[in-house]
Amino acid sequence: MHINKAQIALATSTVLIATLVGCSGQGNYTRQGVSLAKERMSFLKSATEWELARQAFLAGDLEKAIEKVDYSLSINDTVVKSHVLKGRIQIELGDLGNALKSLRTASTLNPEESDAQYYLGIVFERLNRPEDALTHFENACEFDDYNPSYAVAAAEMFIDLGRIEEAKAYIVSIPMAQNNAGIRQTLGHIALLQDDYQSAVEFFNEARLLAPDDEGIVENLIHAQMLAGLFAQAESNISLLLKKSANADRRDLQVLHAKTLINTGRPVEARSIYQKLLSSSEGKSDVDSWVGLANSSFVINDMRTVRKAATRIVSLAPNSHEGYLLYAMYHRQAEDHSSSLASINKALQQSPMDAGIHAFRAMILTDLNQYPEAFASIAHAVKLEPGNPRYMQMLDQLGTGTFAEVKTD
Repeated sequence: MHINKAQIALATSTVLIATLVGCSGQGNYTRQGVSLAKERMSFLKSATEWELARQAFLAGDLEKAIEKVDYSLSINDTVVKSHVLKGRIQIELGDLGNALKSLRTASTLNPEESDAQYYLGIVFERLNRPEDALTHFENACEFDDYNPSYAVAAAEMFIDLGRIEEAKAYIVSIPMAQNNAGIRQTLGHIALLQDDYQSAVEFFNEARLLAPDDEGIVENLIHAQMLAGLFAQAESNISLLLKKSANADRRDLQVLHAKTLINTGRPVEARSIYQKLLSSSEGKSDVDSWVGLANSSFVINDMRTVRKAATRIVSLAPNSHEGYLLYAMYHRQAEDHSSSLASINKALQQSPMDAGIHAFRAMILTDLNQYPEAFASIAHAVKLEPGNPRYMQMLDQLGTGTFAEVKTD
């Protein structure tokens, strides 16, 4: 078959056009692929720098953390968690103004980002703007009501604002309220604020069951047990804490242990603990330990040590009532009632609103047969603590002329 030059030229042109069209489509596809690959690579690089920043932050290297998170944002400034991390670092650096800016950027990028809301609450709390802090903590909890930290933070702000009942109602409404240690612990703190010590013990016990390794909860429980008068239970818990090597030298726990021992009828053991605490160089000026030594010594009628402790306390803390109160106890035990009255009057000058001192003064005045003055003193104690049954009993007895000494702490 004969093919002329015109046909050959047409066929060649058709192939060339087809080829060019094909090349053009493949070029566009390739450019799109390269663009997507670069975008994926930027996300990977940004994520890598973010992770390095996070690790540095957790390690406490804030300078490196801020450097890495800034680099991460220079690669991709639309990543919400990078702005949140930067805000957290700035909070730790005390740069609250820029922290606010970073966290607001994160919140703008994603208004329902719970972490951004939570850390905005932290910033406003530190800026002493509790209402704003509460709003953001509540927002965080609304966007993620299964994070107990958000709920606890909101409840604590309610408490700071004096809205304790609202704090309680808010935190018990959270889905995990029954099964989260932090929430049960917060309810325990609320109960303490309301002077409901038995409920506080129950809440802290529940929290301990949910988080048995959290020593902070155990210490909260001990505090509540002592306020509730459950000294034997408190002593048992303190003993368990002191058996751990990390707690063996903790003076605060040893002091608590001694207090529980006095209240469980073991004053000799308590006195030994105080003597050990006071034998160290740092203990010689520990007023609380001197008071404890005096109290435990008084119970076992070691009046020489009571006098020594009282002298030491007055020297260390002349503006405190404890030393003068101990002198009053010492003199009364020696039946030197005039000296006892002089000492209790000095104690009252230091703490005029202490109902216990007024009650003890009433007892001393009774020793001196000064009944009208004693009645006035115990009446003032009742006014200061109207719910104290011992003071009411003393008042009734003095009022009827049938006073009998009521055991005091």
